[in-house]
Amino acid sequence: MPVRSSLRTTVSITTLTVALGALFLTSPAYAAKPVGSGKGAETEQGGGGDKTGIYATARIQYSGSVAPDGSKGNVTSADVNWTPPPCWYAPYLGAKDFKKKMSAEIKEAASAPGMTGTPAAAIGQTKAHYEDEYGWTDTPGYKDYNVAKDGEGMFWAGVENPNEPDYLKRNSCTDLPFWVDNGEAPPPQYEEAITPEILAALAYQHMELPGTEVTLAPAETTKVNLPTWAWLDKADFHEVQATAAINAPGFVLTATTTAKPVSLRLEPGTPDAETYPASGECTINDDGSIGEPYAKGKADRTPPCGIKYLRSSGDGTFDLQATITWEIAWTGSGGTGGDLPDGTFENAQAVTVQEIQAVNR
Repeated sequence: MPVRSSLRTTVSITTLTVALGALFLTSPAYAAKPVGSGKGAETEQGGGGDKTGIYATARIQYSGSVAPDGSKGNVTSADVNWTPPPCWYAPYLGAKDFKKKMSAEIKEAASAPGMTGTPAAAIGQTKAHYEDEYGWTDTPGYKDYNVAKDGEGMFWAGVENPNEPDYLKRNSCTDLPFWVDNGEAPPPQYEEAITPEILAALAYQHMELPGTEVTLAPAETTKVNLPTWAWLDKADFHEVQATAAINAPGFVLTATTTAKPVSLRLEPGTPDAETYPASGECTINDDGSIGEPYAKGKADRTPPCGIKYLRSSGDGTFDLQATITWEIAWTGSGGTGGDLPDGTFENAQAVTVQEIQAVNR
């Protein structure tokens, strides 16, 4: 197997990407199909295709409490430094299908007007890489697109995360497609190769948490200096799960991300208010609920979770922000698992606060 300088090849690959106008191999399309209801939906995310009708074999399937149509869920990470992966490498095509697709792309690029000099050399080296075993350090070449091993593995390619707003990050998995035998791990230099942990992060990104509305007493309209009780019943406040899975010949991975509610934070919408407790953080009870429902006879008690407004909202309302914090963990194929950053989801409720009217006789 011929071996060339890795620096030279890196430059050639970069030039090739430009020369081919960003091959669809390095920026696959996105497809999704909702099949769920209010409890979530199942979507698919994968390689896409073009007029040739060749599509990526492996697709990420989402199920459980996930947003429909492949869109982002409503979870906000409490860790501002954590983000889902912008791209990854995943099984793409078997050898025969890959040869059909890649050889056609190379031929089209080579015949483009003005394709000379360095770009033309890059295309030639890529053709030699897949046909004549042209390789470089840690990256072997292939004989006839590895067709002799068709069915024994797959070529892997970069997949962009369509929900990543940064274009450069989204398109950073630009290594040329590489071969992985069935049952084998991808070469270690491909750090972005799909893993259960990456799937868990993607399930996190697509997770849809319930839009739970805090129960208030008095409801909607309260009085100045009158404690307003707030609570969430266990029945409306429970853990949710989202699953991401990929299933290709000789390669199956899955990961389930679980979000468990742990606390409720109240922000009155005005500085002229007090919260119970003073921190505004209402912790979860042993039975899974938060706060305590108001009942007759509790008017003189301090609510374990609530608000006291110190002035009227006038002709308008105050926007009570109720932010629920969710503890998030995951489990995946091969006994893998761990924790992910806490997630938050915020609900806004309009609260009218009136002055207590005194009657003089």
